[in-house]
Amino acid sequence: MFANRLQSYGDRPSLILEDGLILSYAQLAQRADEIFADAILPSRTLIAIECENTVASVSAYLGALRGGYPALLVDAQLDEQLRKRLYRHFRVAYVHDAAGRWVSQDQPSPQVHPDVAVLLSTSGSTGSPKLVKLTAANLDANAASIAQYLQLGDDERPITSLPIHYSYGLSVLNSHLSVGGTVLLTGQPVTARKFWDMFREHGATSLAGVPTIYAMLKQLRFERMELPSLRTMTQAGGRLAPELVRWFSELATSRGQRFFVMYGQTEATARMAYVPSQKLPEKASSIGIPIPGGKLELVGEDGRVVEAIGETGELRYSGPNVMMGYASEVEDLAKPDLHEGVLLTGDLATRDEDGFFHVVGRIKRFIKVFGNRIGLDEVEEQLREDRYDVAVTGRDDLLVVAVRGAAEDIKEKLSSHVSARYRLHRSAIRVHTVEAFPLSTSGKVQYAELLKSLCP
Repeated sequence: MFANRLQSYGDRPSLILEDGLILSYAQLAQRADEIFADAILPSRTLIAIECENTVASVSAYLGALRGGYPALLVDAQLDEQLRKRLYRHFRVAYVHDAAGRWVSQDQPSPQVHPDVAVLLSTSGSTGSPKLVKLTAANLDANAASIAQYLQLGDDERPITSLPIHYSYGLSVLNSHLSVGGTVLLTGQPVTARKFWDMFREHGATSLAGVPTIYAMLKQLRFERMELPSLRTMTQAGGRLAPELVRWFSELATSRGQRFFVMYGQTEATARMAYVPSQKLPEKASSIGIPIPGGKLELVGEDGRVVEAIGETGELRYSGPNVMMGYASEVEDLAKPDLHEGVLLTGDLATRDEDGFFHVVGRIKRFIKVFGNRIGLDEVEEQLREDRYDVAVTGRDDLLVVAVRGAAEDIKEKLSSHVSARYRLHRSAIRVHTVEAFPLSTSGKVQYAELLKSLCP
């Protein structure tokens, strides 16, 4: 387990903090262990770590892994009532708060399966009581796989552009610590000058981002930024428009850098597929090929494997990074592995003649309008290709389109456009102008919240 090997890197720098303080691997291992030695917690006590991109949170997370304490990683900025409800629901015994203090919850710890190492919420911004159960082996396998296909070495210096309670942000931390890299630890957003000052001062070599981050970077004239240390950019956490994929790919190539598009889910610890950087120009709409040690295939509604090129099926992934299962109730924490390394992703996809996979929609991101099945992801993608800045949601017999930053008079035009394109009666279409889309802390559109706000 990579967390147990931290001290093997000795005096190598593990973390560089915003104030310039540098922590060696030996010092980080010591801090991680001291957090739990001072607390004197009973063995296998269920804890929660209220996470920020700080040395306190990182040390607590690593200390939990090293000490064998199952840890629920929670956004420290989550509404207090939602946090407390989550702790009560799963009978969390102790909380390590953002200030680095242990807070007893005055309730006995539940029984937790001995293989459970980390618990992540399926919706971190709402405190969803549906948790993903990950093992130390899951974390280790995915970190090793990512390090392999990104060719990570101990000279890497990633900067934390994503929160560590989010599986993508956590995977950046894990994969680099597993190879002895140096993580630039900051909670600053990419829109802040301090973020880029730290990036340049300490020579960050890589940048990770979800689609909204890359859209912002283009608006910020990223091509004009002088970032001589940058070598690699990675994107995951949702679909980036093909034109932006090509733009960043071409920019990276012109600078002698690499740009990777990746695909994953919390249920698979983080990554399941990636597009090699040299293949992006021709595979801009693809999620790529399986990560090392993983397998992707398509299955039909009858459960049979779909072999035909271009035929749609549900994407099924197999690999050592697949979760044990979900926990929706406290009793689920003790249940054994229910997946045995196999995950039905809920994504519909096709495979092309080169073996690259293309996601075409979500099984659950469909509605029926007057009996016709409508793929919300497909509608959103096509309207974005038509240069409408939209998020598409809805429920049966109602397609809801939110268009950002547009004048009110666009409603009639866009409604007519949608009606004509999809042969839908205007009564089944509702168009709203919004200033912004509701986003999670990881930058994903929260479709349920959007629908609730527009159609209560």
